[in-house]
Amino acid sequence: MATIGYADLPVPGGGDGPLGPAALAALATALDPRLVHRVGDQADRDEEFADAPPGTLVIAADGTAWWRAASTWVTLYEPVPAWRGITLKAGYEQNAVNLGVRRTQGTFVSLKGRVNATSGNINSPDAAINIGSVPADCIPTALRGYAATCSLGGETTLAAARLEVLGANTSSSSGEAGDILLWYQGPGGTPWMDISGFYWMD
Repeated sequence: MATIGYADLPVPGGGDGPLGPAALAALATALDPRLVHRVGDQADRDEEFADAPPGTLVIAADGTAWWRAASTWVTLYEPVPAWRGITLKAGYEQNAVNLGVRRTQGTFVSLKGRVNATSGNINSPDAAINIGSVPADCIPTALRGYAATCSLGGETTLAAARLEVLGANTSSSSGEAGDILLWYQGPGGTPWMDISGFYWMD
């Protein structure tokens, strides 16, 4: 039987008459991993393609595309999800920039927006301020932190604070897994805090 192309696809020839069905089956088997397979969503992919060989390409109804590398699925593309809400604690509210959270690429979480206290300035000379929490599927495995910018209005001379998202393996007297903490020690506090930033789930 002849083979063609870079994939050495088996192609039955005129002399393969008695072996025709087996030859076509061999061709179909060789082609199958190289097709673009369609599924409804990731759950369908995991169920239908659990034993798929490396190189398999699967696309979901929303356009998300995965490629099988060894025993791991690699995300080639996924549509950017809509922003979701952040739950604020009592005493804090959304400022001029809308709050939001979204998770992309499986492990990448972005936060956006500004928060202010419902009374007075945000100030934390001695302890963390628990301002809210992220959704359950955005809770990282361990503590994550980054610099959060703030207003320079009033007495304050500091332009940023420390923002933390408590992880699933974090123990803190200031909150529980998924809570958003602010540490700000500028003189007089700040009128608002911008929590925009990102962290990894893993």
